[in-house]
Amino acid sequence: MLCQLSSNKKLNRAATFLVTAALLLPAMPGRANDIRLPALGDSASSSISLQQEYQLGQAWLKAFRRQVRSYNDPQLQQYLEQLIAKLARSSELPDRHFNLVLVNNPTINAFAVPGRVIGIHTGLFLYAETEHQLSSVLTHELAHLSQRHFARRLEKQRQNSVITVAGLLAGLILAATAGGDAGMAAMTASQAAVMDKSLRYSRLNEQEADRIGIESLFRSGMDPAATSAMFERMMAANRYMGQRPPEFLLTHPLTENRVSDARSRIAKYPVRQYQDNPEYNLMRARAVLALKPSPGEAAAYFKSMLSGTTLSGQAAQYGLALVRSTMGNHELARSTLAPLIAAEPERLTFQLATATIERKAGNYQLSLKKLNKLARKYPENYAIEMELAETLLKAKRYGESERVLEKLSRQRPDDPEIWFELAEVSGLAGDIPGVHLARAEYFILTGLFSKARDHLNYARKLLDQDFKQSSLIDQRLRDLAAMEKRTRKL
Repeated sequence: MLCQLSSNKKLNRAATFLVTAALLLPAMPGRANDIRLPALGDSASSSISLQQEYQLGQAWLKAFRRQVRSYNDPQLQQYLEQLIAKLARSSELPDRHFNLVLVNNPTINAFAVPGRVIGIHTGLFLYAETEHQLSSVLTHELAHLSQRHFARRLEKQRQNSVITVAGLLAGLILAATAGGDAGMAAMTASQAAVMDKSLRYSRLNEQEADRIGIESLFRSGMDPAATSAMFERMMAANRYMGQRPPEFLLTHPLTENRVSDARSRIAKYPVRQYQDNPEYNLMRARAVLALKPSPGEAAAYFKSMLSGTTLSGQAAQYGLALVRSTMGNHELARSTLAPLIAAEPERLTFQLATATIERKAGNYQLSLKKLNKLARKYPENYAIEMELAETLLKAKRYGESERVLEKLSRQRPDDPEIWFELAEVSGLAGDIPGVHLARAEYFILTGLFSKARDHLNYARKLLDQDFKQSSLIDQRLRDLAAMEKRTRKL
């Protein structure tokens, strides 16, 4: 399991020194080498409660968001959230609400942090050929959480827990920002410090997560054999990379015993025909588009895939339509998408693509007409609402865009991307108090409490004559003070 956390009343000073020395510099968002994480361990701790796990996980999430900007693709985000929700219903987790972190990084990686945080690198889509294979990784991570491997390992590893936790968490952020070598070095150094007994225990954790993950996969209607197929994909990637193993294998060692045990378990399940989800291939195309360094390279890739087998022809054509619009070839983008629309006129992904192409072509009225129709058909759909807000913004209808984002902020108050966009749109709409209130919420979600307090106070001064609004702000300031107090106690 990638993360192990523990509650603490007093941070171990030696561990603090080691972590600080390893991280070197104060935290500044967006810089791979400037990492400062919350203190998450104490060699005197024995166990933690589920509530403490949640609080620590949320503290870690704030630190992660402060260092790594999540990848903003509402369609990909929504797809993954719905998939995780489906898989979680077949897991042993009692609480199935998660915070999803999507990172645009080409490495094979996914991670689960106690406190219901799931992280996925877009690179995972490159290696998981089917939704079943992707799901096998996710159910494995959900199993780590349901079995509380962090708390159980803590009992076995009390003296080493602080250094290992901090090293692995720092390595995770380094890997997400730097894309590989630095993060691998940090995690390798951390793991090298763990005794052989602890490594054996970690392997037992992995086998247990495999067993429970495979069972969850089967119960959710997915192919349990996808676990074995994904193992093979990872091992092939490991051989290809030579001395640079994938991050996922670095933190989830893939031993022969583990692979053999998983295959034996899979053989006990009935052999069935499992259908592939075509939507997965479309989302995979979006991940490819995000990872390619230029639109030209993405276009070349999709063209080559139209006659290949790595990506479905439908998905390659969809990706090519999107990238052609990005390159300004809107008419060609329309003609590329047209056969897909004709074949599946009700597929929401294709309908959203037509609206996106018209927005990029500057045909805002046509795009808005399509989006409003979709919004009536699919109310409270995150991807539709975000596309609508963006199109209204481009059409300079700032007030309307602000209202759409305000509605979304009530539906998804824990999504920092919404608050970030709302602050920008509120400024263009001339709503200065709204700018400060949105920025305050964004800074709360990224753990920058002093900045959040500043913006709440700015808004308080501007709304001093509005009793209702000023009362709400006063309450939010009290909430913020309580958050800070809880965080200092972790």
